[in-house]
Amino acid sequence: MNSHFTGTGKQLVTDFYYNNGFSELSLETKKTTVQQRKQHEASGKDAEDESRLPALEAAYSSILRGLGEDTDRQGLLRTPLRAAKAMQFLTKGYHEDVYDILNDAIFDEDHDEIVIVKDIEMFSLCEHHLVPFFGRVHIGYLPNKKVVGLSKLARIVEMYSRRLQVQERLTKQIAMAISEALQPAGVAVVIEAAHMCMVMRGVQKMNSRTVTSCMLGVFREDPKTREEFLRLTKTA
Repeated sequence: MNSHFTGTGKQLVTDFYYNNGFSELSLETKKTTVQQRKQHEASGKDAEDESRLPALEAAYSSILRGLGEDTDRQGLLRTPLRAAKAMQFLTKGYHEDVYDILNDAIFDEDHDEIVIVKDIEMFSLCEHHLVPFFGRVHIGYLPNKKVVGLSKLARIVEMYSRRLQVQERLTKQIAMAISEALQPAGVAVVIEAAHMCMVMRGVQKMNSRTVTSCMLGVFREDPKTREEFLRLTKTA
C-alpha cells in the first residue's frame, strides 16, 4: 500500500508492506512503550530525590555543626545542599534495575569462547565509613548461545557500585546479575580496589589493594577455564 501527499512543493511518501508492516509496527510500539516507561520512572525518581533533599541537607548541616563548624560562613553556605545532591548521585544505583539496563541488548549468537571485558573503572562508597573505594573490574563469561552488548557489562558495574557497598558483595552481585540475565555456561568477576578507609584513616596503608573474585559455572568447576580467564585479565 502506498500513500502520497503533496504540499508546498514537497512530497511525503509512506510505504507500508503487508508482509512485515505489522511486526515492524509492533516492534516500534514496544520500543515506544519502554521509552515512555523509562521516562516515567526517571521523572518519578527525580521527584522522589527532590522531596528527600531537605532532610538530607538538614542532616549535613547537623554534621557540620557537630564538627564545630559555622554553617553560616561563606564557604559552607551551600555545602549541605551540594553534599546532599552528591550523595544522591553516588547512590543512584538503588533506583536502577539490571533488566532495564540490558533492555534489548541480548543477542542470539553461536559463540562458545570466553568473552572478557577488563579494566572497567569502578567507584563506590564503603558502607562502613561512607568513604570511597575504587579500582578496576574484570568480567568474563562463556556464552550459551547468547551474548550481551559489551557496554552493558560496564553499566551493570556502574549500577551496583553506585550503592553503599562492601567489595565482596559487589563482586558477587555483578556475577549473579550476568548469570541470571544471560544463563551462560559460566561467569567470572575479579575486582581489585583501593579502600580509603584503609588509606585515609585506620591503618593508613597507602599501597594496599583488595582483590575479590566470584566464579560461577564452568569457571568454578574447570581449573583450566578459570586459569585462562585469570591469565587473560592479569595486568602486566
